[in-house]
Amino acid sequence: MSKQALLYPNTLMPITPTNFVNWFRDSSPYIHAHRNKTFVIYFSGETVMDDCDNLIHDFALLKSLGIRLVLVHGIRPQIDQRLKLQNIHSDFYKNLRITDGPALQCVKEAAGLVRVEIEALLSMGLANSPMAGAKIKAASGNFVIARPLGIIDGIDYQHTGKVRRVEHDAIHQQLDQDNVVLISPIGYSPSGEVFNLGAEQVATEIAIALKAEKLILLTEHSCTEGQQLIQQMTLTEAELRLQQEIEETLLHSLSAAIQSCQQGVDRVHLINRKIDGALLLELFTRDGTGTLISANPFESIRSANLDDIAGILELIKPLEKQGFLVKRSREKLEMEIDDYIVIERDGLIIGCTAYHLMHDKKSAEIACLAVHPDYQKSARGNNLLEHLISLAKKQHLRKLFVLSTQTMHWFIERGFKATDIDTLPEQRKEFYNYKRNAQVLCRKI
Repeated sequence: MSKQALLYPNTLMPITPTNFVNWFRDSSPYIHAHRNKTFVIYFSGETVMDDCDNLIHDFALLKSLGIRLVLVHGIRPQIDQRLKLQNIHSDFYKNLRITDGPALQCVKEAAGLVRVEIEALLSMGLANSPMAGAKIKAASGNFVIARPLGIIDGIDYQHTGKVRRVEHDAIHQQLDQDNVVLISPIGYSPSGEVFNLGAEQVATEIAIALKAEKLILLTEHSCTEGQQLIQQMTLTEAELRLQQEIEETLLHSLSAAIQSCQQGVDRVHLINRKIDGALLLELFTRDGTGTLISANPFESIRSANLDDIAGILELIKPLEKQGFLVKRSREKLEMEIDDYIVIERDGLIIGCTAYHLMHDKKSAEIACLAVHPDYQKSARGNNLLEHLISLAKKQHLRKLFVLSTQTMHWFIERGFKATDIDTLPEQRKEFYNYKRNAQVLCRKI
């Protein structure tokens, strides 16, 4: 198969040198943003039983990009295999295994075997493979202190436990030594007992204790509404979603996400582990392929600051070349940054506008209203305009005006009317560019 015939994952875009370079450049803000950040990643025992080589390769890539990784794996199917081989019956109550003595022995065996298998995969380094030169060091240990779950509804869970505390300083020490920390879902008590823990619970408690930037849960299903992927949810939306009828596996992941966000984890990602490359697509593309849950909105309209200048310039530069906008220098943008409003989506500037209040305190000019091409036709321009109108009302202005050469109809459709240059405030009329011959449009407030 020729290089030209290959396609990017989940797209119809052929791999060409130009497309690859553009994709790589588009991913660079995420590479910078993720460096030296701590990510806790949970993946199930089913994932380990399947061919997970590509996932391990992706872990290695994340590590090479400077991300501090804590990996938490599940072992439920491996425990079931051992119980079946020994003809031991194991009961569940409220989706939690009742771990008696014989079952605990199977838990220990499963945890040890899976940990060794993952360590072996992380140790790969064959030439001409994605792991070539990786040299990943994995560290495991008794980082999780546990206590018995106890008796619930008259049911004694015996050796099934819950996290009591996480030795977060010890984990940070391993991460500081450039190790990947690998943690099995078992915990230890100060008296030397061993407890079987829920892997998602362990990942959640570790992410909270480490104050991780991200908790990533690799799930069996995508989080959807009908057939449509839910790309992001606020904490409130996630809590409402939890009250609806959803897959049981997603129920636990959603509960873990809510708990994490409530206790300080900035962002939680639910990613379908069956989609090859889903982890990379979620972390290094604008819209990802999973569901992001955050305490704060994933996308918001806010006042700009100096850190936004590079993003604003990148957004408006193509429009300046096409003549839609008047060219602005970085210096001018820095001087007027307090006048700018941006739409921020996951740390990227995807929309901006400027709101220049006139000296008469009766009017303001709307300038530089721009939305990234990938996010147009989704009401973001309207949202920016409504934000400015709301701001004008709060300031008791009489009118908003805009000077346009190619987008007059967009503003006319939203209540603006064409008017004469003479109606401009003297402050603005003085700098009107007659060569540009922009149409003046005005809307009363």
